[in-house]
Amino acid sequence: MQELKDKVVVISGALGDIGLAIATAYLKAQAIVVLSDVVPADKAEEKLLLLKNYTGNFEYKSLNVSDDKAVLVFINEVEAKYGKIDHCISNAARVTIKDFKTLSPEEWSTEMRVNVDGAFYFANFAAKSMVEKQVKGSILFLGSWAAHAVHQNLPAYSVSKAAVRMINQTMALEYAPNGIRVNEIAPGYVNAGLSKTVWSELPEQKSISQSKVPLGKIMEADEVAAQVLWLNSSQCQHVTGSTFLMDGGLSLLRP
Repeated sequence: MQELKDKVVVISGALGDIGLAIATAYLKAQAIVVLSDVVPADKAEEKLLLLKNYTGNFEYKSLNVSDDKAVLVFINEVEAKYGKIDHCISNAARVTIKDFKTLSPEEWSTEMRVNVDGAFYFANFAAKSMVEKQVKGSILFLGSWAAHAVHQNLPAYSVSKAAVRMINQTMALEYAPNGIRVNEIAPGYVNAGLSKTVWSELPEQKSISQSKVPLGKIMEADEVAAQVLWLNSSQCQHVTGSTFLMDGGLSLLRP
């Protein structure tokens, strides 16, 4: 991954397990990484200690991706400081574990603002920057297999990820003439975030989930990160508008 040296990368939702894994992978490849998340800067220090070996190659900015004006300021600041943006990783998301009968209008609205509006703002402002600076960059959405498989207790999340999939495809078509590739990675069960918390407290639930995966394995965050870098590399220079499904075969099962 020598080709990633000095590439400027922006990541939303960067303090989560997957976001930090992606940041770590890019930093190991000697890229310059600007992390963002809703956590205030002074409260992000503990998480950022995980990247302490890469001091000078990254920085953190607090950002609410559902605020379009704040996202534009963030993108403009990165462009002003580093001169360009090469890769954009739209990773910020919320998840509410409730079915339609118990999901409140506020919970639905909040999830859509972050998962859909935020994904659009973050990716599209980055794409416009790439066009302005004539950068043939790469944009990647962290999607989910829930975008095409019904999850009764995740209706808002599933709908939002289905919307992100269409954002991915339409953006890919529009920005292709500018040499900008836009893709989505759709993981299945990952030992990260809320799932990791639940599984650490209830290991039997992890065993049940693992038994459902045809390949019999649960992914780790760094495995997702490795695929992010690969899909954004020159090895995939003809890939755009694609959804890279990595769910261990879950989608092959009948509901």
